[in-house]
Amino acid sequence: MTKLVIFDLDGTLLNSLQDLAASTNYALRRHGYPTHELPAFRYFVGNGINKLLERALPEKERTHENMLKIREDFMAYYAVHKADFTTPYDGIYDLLKALKRHHLLLAVASNKYHEATRELIPEYFGEGLFDFVYGQREGIPVKPNPTIVFDIMKEAGVTKEEVLYVGDSGVDMQTAVNSGETSVGVTWGFRDRKELQENGAQYIADEPYEIMKWVVL
Repeated sequence: MTKLVIFDLDGTLLNSLQDLAASTNYALRRHGYPTHELPAFRYFVGNGINKLLERALPEKERTHENMLKIREDFMAYYAVHKADFTTPYDGIYDLLKALKRHHLLLAVASNKYHEATRELIPEYFGEGLFDFVYGQREGIPVKPNPTIVFDIMKEAGVTKEEVLYVGDSGVDMQTAVNSGETSVGVTWGFRDRKELQENGAQYIADEPYEIMKWVVL
């Protein structure tokens, strides 16, 4: 029986690509680096802010020092502009309400830094819909390391057999494999079906409501 559904955030619940791109390009411009067109960011995101910024830097400039330098400007800009263009994907809110009607616990496990994750969820989904909201925390490894998922499971008091993990990237599918949970890859996000399949997706959904098919009641 499914008791908990864990969702990735960016590319799964929220289409946040434009705000992430704008914030990154702002930070790059501030330091004289070339910027990128929006489609490139589909492959920059997914492994946390530090990796996003590292990938956005010119190859010869990808040092930890340079990443930290532009990170400061990214964080300042994104704190103000993280919701300028971000919006939930069509059908997501209806899916979440349907899951709640079946008394399921809902969680977010994101590689976005914890503070922004905690701010965006109530902004777009209100209070009380999600039971557990975890972003990337200092000192905790990013997905596909399963620590974030294990922390949610512990707080929820469930076993891996009672969890459905939903995400849009290979990183998400690897996270589900590493934690032993049933995985659903979604095709409306930042990555494609091929990447999901190659990284172990057990099921693939093209529309949010399809996820209900794999919830064991």
